[in-house]
Order: sequence, then structure tokens, then C-alpha cells
Amino acid sequence: MSSNTEISVRQLQRLVGTPDAPVLVDVRLPQDAAADPRRLPGALDRSHETLADWAPALAGRPVVVICQKGRKLSQGAAALLRCAGIAAETLDGGFEAWREAGGLLVTPAPHVRRDRIGRTLWVTRARPKVDRIACPWLIRRFVDTQAQFLFVDAAEVEGVAERFAATPFDIEGVFWSHRGETCTFDTMLAEFALASPALEQMATIIRAADTARLDLVPQAAGFLALSLGLSRMYRDDLQQLEAGLLLYDALYRWCRDAAEETHNWPTPARTAP
Repeated sequence: MSSNTEISVRQLQRLVGTPDAPVLVDVRLPQDAAADPRRLPGALDRSHETLADWAPALAGRPVVVICQKGRKLSQGAAALLRCAGIAAETLDGGFEAWREAGGLLVTPAPHVRRDRIGRTLWVTRARPKVDRIACPWLIRRFVDTQAQFLFVDAAEVEGVAERFAATPFDIEGVFWSHRGETCTFDTMLAEFALASPALEQMATIIRAADTARLDLVPQAAGFLALSLGLSRMYRDDLQQLEAGLLLYDALYRWCRDAAEETHNWPTPARTAP
């Protein structure tokens, strides 16, 4: 009999990377996390022993708690969260089941700064167009759902990064930037070891639009047009980022679920009964 407090690997795979994804909380023991330091996309690293400290921040949000095998640690932590009024489930089979099913896992990457609660802070050039929206989308959906982004003058990016302990991206001469003919989105996919057919297809479209190689894929010109149009709609870069996340959500779902679908007019006539 299925449990109403568990979510299956397959069910969670459909949610990961979308705006509807629950908050994932990894409560694996330190020795288990050390044996395989990868985490489910966007998962928070928390200890079951300090649950009372971090639980209030999850109020009003659906939560999935993950331990090594989906047993006592995650089930106990989820039960305590439910006592606090938080809608919490456990992942059936835990981290091991997710890994065995080939679920996406994020590899901890170098050169990423985190604050005392584990949140990342990133800084880049103002007035984003393609890569500087694509990268925040990837980070928010797959790496750190709490990530914050600073948009500043190009000449001040590295100075702001130093003064505010932020990670600079998409400027020349930093770790998180273009490499050869690839763009920063490609770099992030490689460094976080995020590999899926949908993300790889997205990367090609983003690379083509961002590097003026519109002949790479037929979607590139249209995507560039939408990105440039979006940049003209907002004076505030953070407002543009929030609006742009929807554009990338739609592109991801097309790549994942609808790339083979066509749309014709007029619709075929129904056959008479």
C-alpha cells in the first residue's frame, strides 16, 4: 500500500527543475555524505539534530526529506516537521534509490562562496540578456534555490565580489565564464556535473543565442528575439530576472517534454462515427 507521506523517485524526478519543486532537505549522516558528496538538485544540507533551528524557515512550503535509505532519519525528521505544521514527505528509498535510478545529482563545485547558512551569492554585469539570465535560472532550479544575484557595472564586478564575498560570473578572466566557443551556462553544467538530454538541448540553444551563432539550431533566433525583447521591458535587472525565469522554465519544459510535438492549422477533421 502506498504511503501518503512518501514520494517516489519517479514523481520527484518530474518536479525537479520546475517552479513546483518542493524544498529538498538532505539529512544524511556526515559519513554517508562524505562517501558521496553529491546532492539532489537544490537540496539543503541540514542535520536532524538541529531541526528545531532550521524548520521555521520552511513554513508554508512543501518539503521532501532525504536520508541515505529513506528510513529512520528522514521519516523521523519529516514527522517532526509535520508536527510543526509543515507539509513534509520522505523520498522512498532515499538517496540510494535516487542514485540507482539515474536521478540528477549536483557535484559540489569549486570557487563558489557560501554564507553562514549555506546560501550562495553571485555577481555579474548589469543589463542581462541571455547567459546572465540562463545561469541564475540554472542555479535557482538545480543548485541553490536561495541563491541571490547582484547586477553591477562591468568594471565593478570583481571588486564587488571581493568586498561582499560573492562569486563573479560571466565576465572575462573568472572561473565561471565562457570557455572557448562555449558560454557560461555550459561551464556551469560541466562543473556541477549536470547532464540530461533536456539541459544539453537547452545549452545548445542558449549558446547559439548568446554567441551570435544562430545557425546552430532553429530555435536560436526566436529565443534571442524573446530575450532581447525581455531586456527592453524592464529597467530593473532583478525584475527582469524574475520575469526571465518563466521564459527558461518554458524552454526547459519544451526540451524535456514537448520537443517532438508539432502544431498545425487547421486541425484534422474528426472521422464520422
